[in-house]
Amino acid sequence: MPPLFNPRLVNDPAGDPGLFVPFFYEKRALLLDAGDLSALSARDILKITHVFITHTHMDHFIGFDRILRICLGRNKVLHTFGPEGFIDKIAARLSAYTWNLVENYQNPLRITATEIRRNELVSCIFDCSSRFVPQDYATRRLQSRTIHVEPAFSVDAAILDHDIACMGYAIKERFSVNIRREILQEMGFLPGPWLYAFKQALYAESDPESLFEIPRQYAPESTQTRFSLRELTDRLTVVTKGHKIVYITDAAGHEQNMEKMISLALDSDYLFIEAAFLDEDRDLARRKKHLTAAAAGRVAARARARRLTLFHFSPRYSGNRDRVEQEARKAWKTAGTEDAFNRFPSR
Repeated sequence: MPPLFNPRLVNDPAGDPGLFVPFFYEKRALLLDAGDLSALSARDILKITHVFITHTHMDHFIGFDRILRICLGRNKVLHTFGPEGFIDKIAARLSAYTWNLVENYQNPLRITATEIRRNELVSCIFDCSSRFVPQDYATRRLQSRTIHVEPAFSVDAAILDHDIACMGYAIKERFSVNIRREILQEMGFLPGPWLYAFKQALYAESDPESLFEIPRQYAPESTQTRFSLRELTDRLTVVTKGHKIVYITDAAGHEQNMEKMISLALDSDYLFIEAAFLDEDRDLARRKKHLTAAAAGRVAARARARRLTLFHFSPRYSGNRDRVEQEARKAWKTAGTEDAFNRFPSR
């Protein structure tokens, strides 16, 4: 059975940063950064339930308006996260428009905005039915890096330095459910949506005696079609460590930042990390508070990342992107054991 998520870059590695993370078997997605989102269809955007913004530079945040326009008039709750000051940024974007007729919408859009501070989360609600005036402020003590938790996964955040606070994010699947396909075939079970429901029941720690109706292609042993969660778990599954997706961009390459990035990305299955400049331009990278490809490769090696995808290349390398990837590969191989270097398709 595939992992819970299927991450992909929104744009070409030289385009606006952004990671689209759709769920397998569910019409749902997460979005990390919202720059130019024209590569995403309206159908893709309507799947988004949570948006995690690293910082509000234009190339990371301008796509918020596209999300807003497509979701407006829908019965939807959109959860957004960003660094300290994020609530004011959302309020400013919303207050730039005139909302005198939105209370007539049958399906009011609601946006929750949460800003991530060093020791707390501060959130509020912007409701279409009240013209997006911020309301219901709440503060929650932050005991760890974890900023969002659901039965199947959680999201961690680290505050990085880009001359401003810039968030790095890690999405962690609680565990991975591997289906023993030879047993599935032996029992005559047909794969289908029931497998996703079964996995969700495991995440939710449902009653082991709860029953599942299973479609059967044939019945080699009996005509039984109803099985308990316990029986299915014992016969069909091998539970292993869940997948981890890490997203890092716009971060200075000094040692303190590097240690934070390595800690966030430790043992990640997918590391998406910026490689804005070549090492020969490291002085420029230092002034602009970005990573070089070599620094990105060292983070991947020290974090024991299994797959590495680079993005956010400077336009100056538009005709020579292979050098960026070669430099990161060399640093990764030199600093640790190179496992896999992926060039994920941008769409």
